[in-house]
Amino acid sequence: MSMRAFPCHHTCRTALLYLTTAARRHFASRKGGINTIQTGQWDDADLHSAREWLANFNANSIPRGLCAISFSRSSGPGGQNVNKVNSKATLRIPLSSLLPLVPPILHQNLRVSRYLAERADALVIQSDEARKQSANVEACYEKLYKLVEESARAVIPGETSDDQKNRVKNL
Repeated sequence: MSMRAFPCHHTCRTALLYLTTAARRHFASRKGGINTIQTGQWDDADLHSAREWLANFNANSIPRGLCAISFSRSSGPGGQNVNKVNSKATLRIPLSSLLPLVPPILHQNLRVSRYLAERADALVIQSDEARKQSANVEACYEKLYKLVEESARAVIPGETSDDQKNRVKNL
């Protein structure tokens, strides 16, 4: 990061650099940029059902009928096609529709997702990676699937093996 980005007195530069470094450390220490919550508030039955849900979760687990898709013009270079064709896809899914489909242990992580539109209380995911609408729609659904899966893997702890339990007990 260039120091020219901070037009201030030279004595402030080290403080600003420290704050920038501290902020970087904070975000780097977060797993995948997703806030994790304490798993101590969930009992074994909740965690077991969440693990089962995660084992059965796939890209088709979220019904496509819950999502609203809209199209707009893509940005960036693209020649003659970019200004004429609405190829950018925007997927919008209300949290009120998504949260009943996932275990309660995931709700907090989805509420702090980078895709959250707070005023609409919905997840808004966009894709303009491809030139085709259909490819961008599929990319949006893939991003939604990855968001839910990464949130689940971040907060649902793995099952402790019997060997590990015995080792801890013998300590």
